[in-house]
Amino acid sequence: MLVLLAVVVLVAGLVVRVNPLAVVLASAATAGLAAGLPFLDLLARFGAAFNANKFVTAVFLVIPTIGLLERHGLQERAKQLMRGLRGITLGRLLLAYLLARQLTSAVGLTQLGGQVTMVRPMLAPMAEAAAEKDGSGHDSDRAKALAAATDNIGLFFGEDIFLAIGSILLMKGVMEGYGMKAEPFALSMWAVPTAIAALLIHGTRVMLLDRRKRPDADAAADSSTDSAA
Repeated sequence: MLVLLAVVVLVAGLVVRVNPLAVVLASAATAGLAAGLPFLDLLARFGAAFNANKFVTAVFLVIPTIGLLERHGLQERAKQLMRGLRGITLGRLLLAYLLARQLTSAVGLTQLGGQVTMVRPMLAPMAEAAAEKDGSGHDSDRAKALAAATDNIGLFFGEDIFLAIGSILLMKGVMEGYGMKAEPFALSMWAVPTAIAALLIHGTRVMLLDRRKRPDADAAADSSTDSAA
């Protein structure tokens, strides 16, 4: 019966709005001690559970790491990199990232990009700087939106080529449940034409961005030409 004290600790902690992680740990410790488990054994079990599931908890280290990098000027460094490159445009930048995102997703490296780990800290400020440099008629918000959309499209249409991705395995399970034999490799090959079409369609779309120039940039170019004449 004393083990049920863990439920009381859990409910009380959530009612008073204590940190959920601390509440869960306190509840688990209460259950272990109430069951007569020695403190060192309880601590060892906590460590074993953390070590066995560290791949889950490691994800939560990404956000504070990215935050620290941004605080120390990661976005500004990304912008400076774009400003120092010759011939870079918003369309070329997004096309290169789209191709890289699709290729890495196709071999299962889906975590190399992402909205939190890549778009916000690096790709979005790079797109802003490229738009400012090439004089395209896109403001900061639109450049960020295009960067986010490019990441989504590259991941969505690239990951299905990887035969061990969840969607492929789900289709295999559903089809075999209806008596149809399906090989993951054959299913992944059907995603190749779609991925190529997505690359061509969105790639053409981002490259057309370079044709749109700000009216003030065109006026400035005309005035400089007139003054030179």
